[in-house]
Amino acid sequence: MKYTPKPIAIEPAGKPSAKAQTVKPKGTAHLKPPGEIRIIGGQYRRTKITVPSHPGLRPTPDRVRETLLNWLGQDLTGWRCADVFAGTGVLGFEAASRGAADVLLCEQDPALVLQLKAVQTRLKASTVRIERGDGLSALKRLDAGSMQLVLIDPPFDSTVFEAALKAAAQAISPTGMVYLEAPRLWLDEELQPLGLKIHRSAKAGAVHFHLLAKREETPQAPQPQPA
Repeated sequence: MKYTPKPIAIEPAGKPSAKAQTVKPKGTAHLKPPGEIRIIGGQYRRTKITVPSHPGLRPTPDRVRETLLNWLGQDLTGWRCADVFAGTGVLGFEAASRGAADVLLCEQDPALVLQLKAVQTRLKASTVRIERGDGLSALKRLDAGSMQLVLIDPPFDSTVFEAALKAAAQAISPTGMVYLEAPRLWLDEELQPLGLKIHRSAKAGAVHFHLLAKREETPQAPQPQPA
């Protein structure tokens, strides 16, 4: 059968089509937070958390949280966790919902801190501790090797990524994990000096998310003794 191409309609210059006006660019969903999100699993499942309009606030989407918790094995019973750029606190509350024994939520913005406390009260989440302050400073105060999970999700225009990762590597136990959300993929080569390595990573829209493990220290070869 002979193929006859259909004529292509060309829009007048300067006037976008109706379809072009309604289609949003890919990878921009994270720029406008939803009005609310839900905890997706565990004892607090389906609990709604309000997402206020706030500069830099970018709550982790459901499918990313689900992937992360699948990577971690869903059951976090007895874990010690820190969500140091908490925002809505949804990552930390997800950890508490799955049995974490101690969850630190650190947030600098006073309005968000009040909301975190309101959610904690509503859930009667006795394992959750809320602290107002700088996330990086909170990370540096954690005892070495004391955490099973550190969650790092600062605003994407932040300059604290490298320092936060270095501090998190010190805070986690030898089998602990660091979760990182960032606007780009972090590579093993740049994580190595910080004491971390990639365990899993994926991308959703414009968000790169990583699960990082502690890098084993390579024993140094013995130095030859002078004769």
